[in-house]
Amino acid sequence: MRRIALRQNLLFFFLLVFACPAWSAEKPAALKDVVAALEKSYASLHDVQADFRQKTVITSVKREQLGNGEVLLKRPSPSSSMFRFNYTKPPQQIISDGKQVWFYLPENKQVMVSPVVAMFKGGNSIALSYLTGLGNVTRDFNISFAREQRDAAGNYHLDLTPKTPSPILSKLRLTISAEAVERFVKNGSVTNIFPIVASIIYDAGGNETRIDYSRTRVNKGIDNSRFSFKIPKGVEIIKP
Repeated sequence: MRRIALRQNLLFFFLLVFACPAWSAEKPAALKDVVAALEKSYASLHDVQADFRQKTVITSVKREQLGNGEVLLKRPSPSSSMFRFNYTKPPQQIISDGKQVWFYLPENKQVMVSPVVAMFKGGNSIALSYLTGLGNVTRDFNISFAREQRDAAGNYHLDLTPKTPSPILSKLRLTISAEAVERFVKNGSVTNIFPIVASIIYDAGGNETRIDYSRTRVNKGIDNSRFSFKIPKGVEIIKP
């Protein structure tokens, strides 16, 4: 079950889902404008640090998993990415320097070590594309408004279905800030690098994960040392 949550966390993270203020537009924007605001915002990202809350629903056992902590992401270049999830609950860490991934479980005295590419091989390569900053929603997804196009605050609900089938992603639902879209339509530019208010990831098994972010700090210059991990003595190393 922890492996399911891990994969969904990483998939979610390359899409950079972070909370932001909402603003109800007077006139609904076209789908192409909502998508363009999202894509152009992502192009401005260099690094980000935020608190997060997570809820994963495992349908096979009818169980919910709750988590919270801090997350960091850095893109040294458009073709590379480093990330770090520091979970307060449950206590664990997921860290990558862009080449290797460490999944540390202190209570079990275990650390799972894997190359980044191995985690996203085969049909899951779409996740690696976004994580390294090469993704493009219009290229990789069929996009439509959800049945409920907007929420009570005027934010937009998008349903994204991957063009390449993936066992860890059957559908992604994003809620996009109405304020960010409105400003993009008016000015043709973005000031909010994180226009995504909420996100839900659905996998092929019917499991779903929602993560909400707060206290977001963007492009502050996070040091590369935050994405390294030294395996503690006495910890069992597990490799695929």
